[in-house]
Amino acid sequence: MKTIKQLGKHFKEIDGNMWLVENDRGNLKIDYKIKSIISSTKSPYQQVDIIELYDFGKCLVLDGVVQSTVLDGHIYNEMISHIPIVTHGSAKDVLIIGGGDCGVANEVLKYNGVERVDLVEIDEQVVNACIKHIPEIAGTTPDDSRVNFIFGDGVEFVKDKKNCYDVIIIDSSDPVGPAVQLFSDVFYTNVRNCLRGDGIMVCQSQSPVFNKDILGNVYSSLSELYPIVRIYKTVVPSYPGGMWSFTLASLKSDPIKADARGLRGNTSYLNDEIFKSCFSLSNMVKEIIG
Repeated sequence: MKTIKQLGKHFKEIDGNMWLVENDRGNLKIDYKIKSIISSTKSPYQQVDIIELYDFGKCLVLDGVVQSTVLDGHIYNEMISHIPIVTHGSAKDVLIIGGGDCGVANEVLKYNGVERVDLVEIDEQVVNACIKHIPEIAGTTPDDSRVNFIFGDGVEFVKDKKNCYDVIIIDSSDPVGPAVQLFSDVFYTNVRNCLRGDGIMVCQSQSPVFNKDILGNVYSSLSELYPIVRIYKTVVPSYPGGMWSFTLASLKSDPIKADARGLRGNTSYLNDEIFKSCFSLSNMVKEIIG
């Protein structure tokens, strides 16, 4: 097992115990008590760690930031995947950009009507580590013939493609490092061009408490490209602030009018009541989007 010094600056020894110290924007530090270090590697893009925490269980950590955990990762994965799939109603071809833990793909694959899932992830080591060490999140993804793993830059992938996907899910990490361009206007325009005439895209748009500027910019950018743009929210305990937002942009179907009975029953968090209520926004969020 690597020593604290070998693991790097995000790991500390406190009172004889090993802790992960997540630094959010330089303003907030969140300490997680570690039960064990499962895997720790340095990829060409980032530090990739699989660790087990006492409360959250096994989790993926990138550059010291918790991305997904066995305890609550299903909340995020279900919310970002099932809602656009159900809203569309007949999605066959789905593109996932990011999503290296394979959790979103695992949820999308629950729909028998989906025929192809292209998963574009820049860091192959993330995918390999999660498939090997966190099958609770990756699920059936590695064994499903409908999945095409494409290891490369999602920004480049969408540049020259036209009218080829029904649903595009942008499962990016925070807008730092390799994920910065996944929040740009140029990228959003290229994503729009990849969609068919009734297509839908969705992205995670950060915390409406701590990242108001990001949420506002995402909503503004997508409103220039789509006739229907809706923000929805959930609570993911392992994310700073707990509350998290998603922005769905649609060329035809409004998620508020979607028939939630199309939701697959094998979800742990999402049901038709939450499907309907998650689009009800607080005054705080309404102020952000104007």
